[in-house]
Amino acid sequence: MAVESETASSARADADKAATRGFLFAFSAYTLWGVLPLFLKLVEHIPTVEVVAHRIIWSVPIAGLVLLAMGRTADIKAALRSPRTLALAALTASLITLNWGIYVWAIAVDRTVETALGYYINPLMTVAMGAVFLGEKLTRLQMAAVALAVVAVAILTFEAGGLPWISLALATSFAIYGYLRKTLPIGPSQGFFLEVIILSVPSLAYVAWLAARGEGHFVFSQPENMLLLVLCGPATAVPLMLYGFGAKLLRFSTIGIMQYMAPTMVFLIAVFVFREPFGVWKMIAFALIWTALALYTWSMFAGRPARAGG
Repeated sequence: MAVESETASSARADADKAATRGFLFAFSAYTLWGVLPLFLKLVEHIPTVEVVAHRIIWSVPIAGLVLLAMGRTADIKAALRSPRTLALAALTASLITLNWGIYVWAIAVDRTVETALGYYINPLMTVAMGAVFLGEKLTRLQMAAVALAVVAVAILTFEAGGLPWISLALATSFAIYGYLRKTLPIGPSQGFFLEVIILSVPSLAYVAWLAARGEGHFVFSQPENMLLLVLCGPATAVPLMLYGFGAKLLRFSTIGIMQYMAPTMVFLIAVFVFREPFGVWKMIAFALIWTALALYTWSMFAGRPARAGG
């Protein structure tokens, strides 16, 4: 009995250590995503497509070094020999590129509040997509949460005279990306490396084309621009890698709560640092979204976890 008790205690201790490591990984990832707008403001004078291209190019060596350290290069070799895996990775890579492009552009044109709303909507969008396309049944709490999100979008549409397309595009692209990414038959770090390898081909071609025309901000520019563009790599790859490690070690419900960290930080930066306008109608819409997220979160703790987004 004493041996069994000691074994159980050791197992619990190992589980606690793993959970602590997972929390630190995920907390670091969401914090880096939360402060990312501060970095992207530094490159707002550079065209969005060029910034995204450098995010991809400089992510490749970081992702590659991580895979070497993990000893998982064989997974990449196998994936490169699978046409289905390559096709799926190309699709997910296209979706995340679209997401990055909208995000970078929105921050550059002072519409950061809308990006925060998009990532608040994302988990609710994922739940709704699961119901529509996968026939998943929603709990009453989840249905109420989705309904509140729809009302919030309607209010913003009325207030702006058009759909909040930035928020909806970010939420939709990331929700679809998250769903398809789960079907990619390799781990998160390997999948990210495969995506940026695929994207690096057109990205390098585009940067070379800019350089040939003398229009690029990497070669024909000030040294600080070169440094900022190189830093786009770690700013992109590091939080994604940290998130991948954290998600493996944490419970679904913990990740479900922590995913609100980044948009909350982005929202606070948009309003109090960038001083973007935040009128009464936006305040009402965000209050509805926050209420919807509270209901969604409660649904996870009520024993019926909703499907997670990317």
